[in-house]
Amino acid sequence: MAARINIARPNPPAYTPDPHGFGNARPAPAYRAAPANPDDPVEKLRQYASKVEDLIDIYSQPLRPHLPAIGRFLIVVTFLEDALRIVTQWGDQLWYLQKHRHFPWGISHLFLFINVVVMLAGSYLTITKKHTEFAVAGLFSVVIIQGFGYGLIFDLNFFLRNLSVIGGLLMVFSDSLSTRKAAFAGLPMLSETDRRKYFQLAGRVLLIFLFLGFMLQGEWSFSRLLVSIVGLGLCGMVAVGFKAKWSAAFLVIILSVFNVFVNNWWSIHSKHPQRDFLKYDFFQTLSIVGGLLLLVNMGPGGLSVDEKKKVY
Repeated sequence: MAARINIARPNPPAYTPDPHGFGNARPAPAYRAAPANPDDPVEKLRQYASKVEDLIDIYSQPLRPHLPAIGRFLIVVTFLEDALRIVTQWGDQLWYLQKHRHFPWGISHLFLFINVVVMLAGSYLTITKKHTEFAVAGLFSVVIIQGFGYGLIFDLNFFLRNLSVIGGLLMVFSDSLSTRKAAFAGLPMLSETDRRKYFQLAGRVLLIFLFLGFMLQGEWSFSRLLVSIVGLGLCGMVAVGFKAKWSAAFLVIILSVFNVFVNNWWSIHSKHPQRDFLKYDFFQTLSIVGGLLLLVNMGPGGLSVDEKKKVY
């Protein structure tokens, strides 16, 4: 039998699964972004906006569950007031339509009757969230018909204000749309989610036209100029959907204060002709405030800067 011979050999090198050192247990220095400059005006504005958003979220929590109902009621309050005005001033309305608008006797009665019925029915359906599409279509038709019937369609202030009211109605309609898909999936149809995005965009843009009307009427002063500049900036933010919730909340505050101090119809004598104009403006502004409240509750929608920031 051959003898076993032990020959000393050097120990083999240890097996290294990562010969290049990529698996080194020592953590590599992490990449850190450069700290933001606290003196940068843009950074200060971003921090301020963040604080404002937090405050709005905190103080609006108790009211948030009720915002849709409040918004819907305020949007239709101008139609309810208008229906009450027609009923209580029936004779004066007929006289104006027949004397100044040259409506035939029966047509003037029918015109007023249809307006009252559609406004009351549409307001009820909007508040109760029943058949919202028909309610919005009916109230939208009232805005158009009254503009032509009373000869106000070419009045710039009336036109801008009613564009804002239509914007509020579109916000109501977009709020009612669910996320279910179209019934015929194979056809090139928009889903209700897409429809909601487009209606929210249109509603946002139309809501801000009230401020344009405010800037075009009345006498200028320093306070009016300041409010106009601030309001115009907020309206631009609402239109593009940038910080839309808190900019809409600020517009609600500004419009509410403006409405109480400027459209104070209750301080005018009941026989004064200016009382009806102020009352009309007061309730129309309330309707636009209702549309902005729905915007605060729903957000700006998919076609907005705020939504795009979430993606990118």
